Amino acid sequence: MEIDPSEVEAYLTHLFGTDVQVLALEPIGDSGTAAVTKTDGRRRPLKMYGYGQPVLIHYQVAGQEHRAVLRTMAPSPFGHEYRADRAAGLLLSYDTFNNLPRHVHALDVGVLISGHRPLSLRHGGEFFLLTDYVEGELYARDMERLRDTGTLTDLDVRRARRLAEYLAQIHAVKSDDPALYRRRIRDLIGAGEGIMGLTDSYPPDFPLLPAGWLEQIEKACVSWRWRLNRKTHRLAQVHGDFHPFNVLFSEDVEFCLLDRSRGAWGEPGDDVSCMTMNYLFFSLQRSESLAPPFQELWDVFWNTYLEITGDQEMLSVVAPFFAWRGLVVASPMWYNIPDAVRMKVFRFIENVLREDVFDPTRVNEYIY
Repeated sequence: MEIDPSEVEAYLTHLFGTDVQVLALEPIGDSGTAAVTKTDGRRRPLKMYGYGQPVLIHYQVAGQEHRAVLRTMAPSPFGHEYRADRAAGLLLSYDTFNNLPRHVHALDVGVLISGHRPLSLRHGGEFFLLTDYVEGELYARDMERLRDTGTLTDLDVRRARRLAEYLAQIHAVKSDDPALYRRRIRDLIGAGEGIMGLTDSYPPDFPLLPAGWLEQIEKACVSWRWRLNRKTHRLAQVHGDFHPFNVLFSEDVEFCLLDRSRGAWGEPGDDVSCMTMNYLFFSLQRSESLAPPFQELWDVFWNTYLEITGDQEMLSVVAPFFAWRGLVVASPMWYNIPDAVRMKVFRFIENVLREDVFDPTRVNEYIY
């Protein structure tokens, strides 16, 4: 990484609203090459090996010399694998440093853009994302129609098959990053959007659950984490939130996806459980079991995926992902469904966590 003193100078001039002269840039805690020296005044880019090393900036305003530190964050296996992780850490630092007595003050927070030019973000509020607009109908509308009418069409079957084929295709792209796989499993259990975040979202003394039930589910999932931690060879390209409300069909079997979540790489069982849990969920609303027409979609999806991938090992890792997705669809925060449906989802969660290997043909045993 190279940082150009002239770019830092322009940035500081804009930040302080007055002319700034950069006198020197030098890495802190390293014998690396300084960018500018006070003695020769020559402007040489500061060369550093990657991110994470603080840079000491010597600068001058109206003849008065000052110093500041430019800090970046390096990728690490401690929750800093993604650029979003590192951005979150630095934004939190800016938001909190100046509120604590005797803490070093944060002057600004920003981003290094092309050419490693600093750009201030301190006046920003909430971040936003701008995307394309795509025409289509949510796959969830198909689920609702099947729930309400029970009439299965050839198109329904072909769409389920196409979605399974798509997952088989993207999951074939693998990544060799054991620490990242373990991170994804850790997030499954302990992240705010994961199992513990969901269990915390249930009302205290939820009347449908016996005392301690959610605690026991958490403990069971932690045990599963230690089984899955050894499966790092499974790290693959994923969507991360592959459910019917994130799939838009335009016509026939053509579709587009919305809201990829939680990173580019993960456990394939995440995507498969996410979609198939919804087949079970809508079937429970109609029949209080996995039954036609959703039984056909469930079978087509699982059979297609396993036939293409040959990934029988998924059946020995998918249980905690089903627990996670089950806690979502059974949550009183998200869905207004009969208590009988919630109870069958809760039993499904309990029973799949007890099994070493999930059997897609035994679903109706798991809900009783």
